[in-house]
Amino acid sequence: MQYDILGPVRVTDSRGGRFVSARKMQVLLVLLLIRARQVVSIDEAIAEIWGDNPPRRATAGIHVYISQLRKFLAQPGSQHNPILTRPPGYLFHLGDDRIDVDLFQELLHQGRRHLKEGRPENAVAAFEAGLSLWRGQALGDLCDGPVIEGFATWLEETRLECVESLIEAQLSIGLHRELVGRLYSLTAEHPLRETFYRQLMLALCRSERQADALRTYQQARTRLNEELGLEPCRALRDLQQAILIADERLELPTAV
Repeated sequence: MQYDILGPVRVTDSRGGRFVSARKMQVLLVLLLIRARQVVSIDEAIAEIWGDNPPRRATAGIHVYISQLRKFLAQPGSQHNPILTRPPGYLFHLGDDRIDVDLFQELLHQGRRHLKEGRPENAVAAFEAGLSLWRGQALGDLCDGPVIEGFATWLEETRLECVESLIEAQLSIGLHRELVGRLYSLTAEHPLRETFYRQLMLALCRSERQADALRTYQQARTRLNEELGLEPCRALRDLQQAILIADERLELPTAV
């Protein structure tokens, strides 16, 4: 069985992909999944589902949701159920089952290793495989409670890190022209993320568009100044200077 949370929460088994319809049950399932192999107390579950205003019979409600989740996750002909009772709450036992987040992290680590060891084509394949697991906003729209909200924030940062690493690998194998349009979109979507500006400037420079590359630097500088009162980071400043003096190190290695 596989549990997918890089998008709307889904459980995939021999019967295909299935979704939990009740929102509170979705929240409880996600909480158990992201804390897999750890005991989640009933108090934690109540805080995640109802926040600071739980109903009087919140504990009874948790027991009901757990019972319903166990029925939902039960496999035909099997006595095993992944949700175990462990005082002061419940533990999710994965066993041989998988969570798509774990696979995403494995592929991200593989890509980093390939990139570090000088195998950019393999890195591109690993990063693209990892990003293909995403089916939309992680965890759907369940990011209300403190645990799930924090986990979703970490997931989004990790996804963006993977995108940055993918583009770095693609730049190193000469795909600069193909990346320009995507990088313009990424800088518009994440206007304070300086890595995307640096990558766009490099892609433009290698596409014989030095003026556009320098204009991108000025746009980044203006945004950072207006939003945060900051100057661009050292990497952006160094790249601007390298473009101005036509530094040969900006070119692709001859092998590429």
